Amino acid sequence: MKYRIYIDEVGNPDLESSENPNHQYLSLTGVILELGYVAAVVHPEMEEIKQKYFRAHPDEPIIFHRKEMLNAQTPFEGLKDPSTRAAFDRDLLRLMADWEYTVISVCLDKKKHKETYTVWRYDPYHYCLAVLLERFVFFLNRNNAQGDAMSESRGGKEDRRLKDSFERLWQNGTDYVAPEEFRRSFTSRQLKVKTKANNIAGLQLADLIAHPSRNEILGEQGLFSGKISPFGAEVIKILQAKYDQQGVRCFGKKFI
Repeated sequence: MKYRIYIDEVGNPDLESSENPNHQYLSLTGVILELGYVAAVVHPEMEEIKQKYFRAHPDEPIIFHRKEMLNAQTPFEGLKDPSTRAAFDRDLLRLMADWEYTVISVCLDKKKHKETYTVWRYDPYHYCLAVLLERFVFFLNRNNAQGDAMSESRGGKEDRRLKDSFERLWQNGTDYVAPEEFRRSFTSRQLKVKTKANNIAGLQLADLIAHPSRNEILGEQGLFSGKISPFGAEVIKILQAKYDQQGVRCFGKKFI
């Protein structure tokens, strides 16, 4: 079996922005899906709900994006109607609960990181990615499987940063995963980077999950004072059964 981890980030990866309370935390959330299951179940069912509520067409695919959906922006203006919103949320949450996937989320306090390592520091994105992919390797080993990784395109320099970070892990490994183990587990030495227009179901699912997961982790640390939407609260409930875990040990959430 081949798995893919679809990665979404929340926050600013720039370490200098860590002094701003609004940009203090960076999180990466990975959604692990078996590729045959994506093709047979997740993608067609995601397209079906888009067609049902937004009349999606293959020539102009609708891409799920949490912020636009939350604010009922085009093409999700139909969600301004409370009854439509309620029905859509119910159907989407049912799918998110029924689909078979595993979640790993890593959240970094950039301010603490900057203060702790005054001379030498990891790049925040690379630090989070290393922890995320370590845990993905452990998942693959437990399932006697291989996989690869995909992230949403951010454009030019940002895409290069993502790919370079992955390449460093492929070449050097981490303190817990040797480079040889990375190479055995991953089928590609390159991080796949795709734009929203590619209509990747796994990336859209990661986008829907990333903010609620980050907020849950910060809440557990007593660091979240914002308001969680009713939809976000339901996603957090669903995630309890989706986080990577073995017995009583949960590998799916990490605050660093």
